[in-house]
Amino acid sequence: MSDPIRGEVRGTAPVPLSVLDLVTVGSGRTASQALATSVEISRLAERRGYHRHWVAEHHSMPGVASSSPAVILAHLAAHTERIRLGSGGVMLPNHAPLVIAEQFGTLEALAPGRVDLGLGRAPGTDGATAAALRRTDHLNEGGDDFPQQLSELTRFLDDDFPDGHSYARIHAVPGPVQGPKGRPPIWLLGSSGFSARLAGMLGLPFAFAHHFSAQNTVPALDLYRDSFRPSEALDAPYALIGVSALASDDAKEARRQVLTGALSMLRLRTGRPGLIPTPEEAEAYEFSAPEREFVNSWLGNVIHGTADEVRTGLDGLQKRTGADELMITANAHGGEARLRSYELIADAYGLPGGDVPGE
Repeated sequence: MSDPIRGEVRGTAPVPLSVLDLVTVGSGRTASQALATSVEISRLAERRGYHRHWVAEHHSMPGVASSSPAVILAHLAAHTERIRLGSGGVMLPNHAPLVIAEQFGTLEALAPGRVDLGLGRAPGTDGATAAALRRTDHLNEGGDDFPQQLSELTRFLDDDFPDGHSYARIHAVPGPVQGPKGRPPIWLLGSSGFSARLAGMLGLPFAFAHHFSAQNTVPALDLYRDSFRPSEALDAPYALIGVSALASDDAKEARRQVLTGALSMLRLRTGRPGLIPTPEEAEAYEFSAPEREFVNSWLGNVIHGTADEVRTGLDGLQKRTGADELMITANAHGGEARLRSYELIADAYGLPGGDVPGE
């Protein structure tokens, strides 16, 4: 039986490669088209030997259609057979732990042995939207109660509240009460040291958001490894990092495509979220000096270029961080550019499922 956490190295990649999907919606396109693209990406990733396909939870962002990861993952499960599917992640403070246990118990029943439950403690949106999601004006941004929420969720998934606990007679279904024990492995996600330390102390796999917190990557991974205590889930640390990368047949075209994601992030950070702009819109945008500085800084952490250039960048990043897995997110306006990028990266590493020369 394959390891539910550790991926298999394929081709000449230094570590397993995976996909992080925001289900981005480009200007002039619809959420239906974005979701259809996610299915295409998942099928491509499965065919080409990527290890997993995760979907991230975001809210009130016009350019992102991944507000309901569990719903999307159920759809992806119906269109794939082998690839691992998961949340990258579910923002636990937005939800009652029992609800998440039920959702991911359902996913595990739909795709047995293929589901990952990645959890984050950030809201995945602005404060007002988080308050609307949680039906409260009290937001614990420090995440002080996250360990308690995590413990409660784990007990619902394992169906093992102790006798006398107020939840002892409550069962998350689908779940162990209905049959053999078995649940999705839990991952902790983070962009700072809090989740890194907690994941280490609990012996859980850790996913770090290098794609938007690159300066904290090495310190967080060091903290995770230093804090790690073996558990039933893992006997040694296992850390993946999210990486923004886009390959194209031409380096200039790659730069043109990633500029759309940079402009979208600029608008988000300045309170003007919208659909992902087209390459033409991004090229025509008149950046102020501070905006240009932000965009250049942002693109400095996006690996882009030809397939060989992206491979060199990914190899270097993995060597610098010691990451056990690279999870690639390709942010661009259209699905065609994203699909082509994942195909080219797979080709660069000789992953299975590519065209055979001469045929």
